[in-house]
Amino acid sequence: MAGVELFLFAFVVGLTVCGVTGSTMELMSGRKVAFAEPYVSASHVLRSLAATACAGLFMLVNDALDARHERRISTVALLSCGCTAMAWALALGIVVLAIASWSIGLLGSGIPA
Repeated sequence: MAGVELFLFAFVVGLTVCGVTGSTMELMSGRKVAFAEPYVSASHVLRSLAATACAGLFMLVNDALDARHERRISTVALLSCGCTAMAWALALGIVVLAIASWSIGLLGSGIPA
């Protein structure tokens, strides 16, 4: 059972990190987060990679819902984007928890990592 709880915790951590990052980006720029300028650009590759890694789930869902509203994608494609978003949240949560565990080990706080 501990494995299921860890996966659920990682999923929730991924959703939280993505939500906080995406909302902060929207508040700072005043525009909806999407795979477009000013968030993703060829001239700022590292910034685009960081934004996509942290808030890409938010971008994917926004773009998929907009495309479905405009009837550019089917319901099956929207469901596929939803499944990808859930996998993305889990992967982001695992990475964030791994970085947190690694940084606790580096700080030598005595908390077992």
